[in-house]
Amino acid sequence: MRVLITGGAGFIGSHLAERLVGMGHDVVVLDSEATGRPENVPEGADYRVGDVTRVADLEGAFGAGLDAVAHIAGQVSLIRSFTDPIADLRTNLEGTVNVLGCCLRHRVPRLLYASSMTVYGHNGTLPTPEDTPCTPVSYYGITKYAAERYVHTTAERPDLDFDFGVTSFRMYNVYGPRQAIDNPYQGVLGIFLGNVLRDEPLTIFGDGEQSRDFVYIDDVVDAWVSALTERASHGQVLNLGSGRQTAIKDLADQVLAAAGREDQMVTYAPGRPGEQRHVQADITRAGRVLGWRPRTPFAEGFARTVEWARSVMDEGSARAALP
Repeated sequence: MRVLITGGAGFIGSHLAERLVGMGHDVVVLDSEATGRPENVPEGADYRVGDVTRVADLEGAFGAGLDAVAHIAGQVSLIRSFTDPIADLRTNLEGTVNVLGCCLRHRVPRLLYASSMTVYGHNGTLPTPEDTPCTPVSYYGITKYAAERYVHTTAERPDLDFDFGVTSFRMYNVYGPRQAIDNPYQGVLGIFLGNVLRDEPLTIFGDGEQSRDFVYIDDVVDAWVSALTERASHGQVLNLGSGRQTAIKDLADQVLAAAGREDQMVTYAPGRPGEQRHVQADITRAGRVLGWRPRTPFAEGFARTVEWARSVMDEGSARAALP
């Protein structure tokens, strides 16, 4: 297959690109390099610098003909969605609409979309199944849910003259090698690892009792790859998580223990707007549709991630934390 991955120089996109290239697929990567890094793109992929908010950039990537699109590019910071909501809206919603327009013009039969657990907002159903009403409480969650609805409503249009199969993955806290350890707005495990390796205080926003559902990157890629050719996943919205909760204060303790820095300072700050209190994925549907279950225990994935983060710091290639 010839597959376009938007955001393919980023954390999740580059792992998917690497897997598909290794399987012998023809992979095109489009990335704006806002957070993605060219060194993440696997050898053998056709790499193009471009932004999903610019149709001309997308048209260049679609031009050679595609069998599928994995649309992962997005503004992924909940905090930045509040400080710059227009940029969040443009990238996550307008960018997705642009991708959909190109899919229709070029009659691309398959689209996988990177949605988010944030679409659920505060809800009392744990673990949370996909049919739970979506009431996002962050601007980021709103744009991800709106884009998800554009994806599925487009596929259901009766005026399409070709079969357009779409699948959305509501991803939980994906972690693993290549996640940002130098970006204080993105990924709590990466933030903590960067803090401890740079001998900085760890900051917990809120009381630390809030929980997240951490799922390892290889397991997430398994689901994306399986869905590419699985017709049963067409039209489906699927949770990708571990089905387990981890309290943020417990995560901080594990990071400090792994680094041998239990004495390092942990500070507490007021909670931030739009953050969910507790999240836990119900992954029953992904198991039924794709035969998927996460196969990496957290202790194993955590150890791999810590080892990778140490190697990055040892090589001196980690950038300083943003101001």
